[in-house]
Amino acid sequence: MIWKRFFAAQPGKAEAWPLYESIVAQARTPGLYRDLGIPDSLDGRFESIVLHLVLVLRRLKRDFPEGRDLAAALQEAFFADMDRSLREMGAGDLGVGKRVKRMAEGYFGRLQSYDEALDRLAVDGQAPLAAVLRRNVFGTLPEGEGDPEALAAYMLAQAAALEAQDGALLRGGRVAFAAVPALEDYRRNP
Repeated sequence: MIWKRFFAAQPGKAEAWPLYESIVAQARTPGLYRDLGIPDSLDGRFESIVLHLVLVLRRLKRDFPEGRDLAAALQEAFFADMDRSLREMGAGDLGVGKRVKRMAEGYFGRLQSYDEALDRLAVDGQAPLAAVLRRNVFGTLPEGEGDPEALAAYMLAQAAALEAQDGALLRGGRVAFAAVPALEDYRRNP
């Protein structure tokens, strides 16, 4: 009977990978890099995935108590993908663990920073969110490059799109993100 615990399907695991793949697909949308200025680099892609992952996790954790298992499985999928990606890039077994640990620390720091900025949006407005995005997403760029305000508007549009989705579909592993408009659209309609 003890083996049942080790081999039993974990809640949310089956839905986590399709959901994670949707997050990665959205994070790779060319307009994020071309129009919103996310650096088209390894760091920029990591930041884009984390940004979208945080938004989905917030919806799962906040709105659906039963979504917590899926949220945990989704984070496991993210770390498994980071491990796989590092190995594909040629990182040796000894170096992968250290790099994944650094990525995990960065991820959890960003999760906390984004959550705090989004939680205080009604009080503080978009400026703190834009500052967090400037530090994380655009931190590798020279001062003045990138558009954290436009990316903050994009992030809020995605949060609203997630709010409008049917929770059962989301918990079933299906997510539909909003389209990525051109930068000019964010500047005109923040």
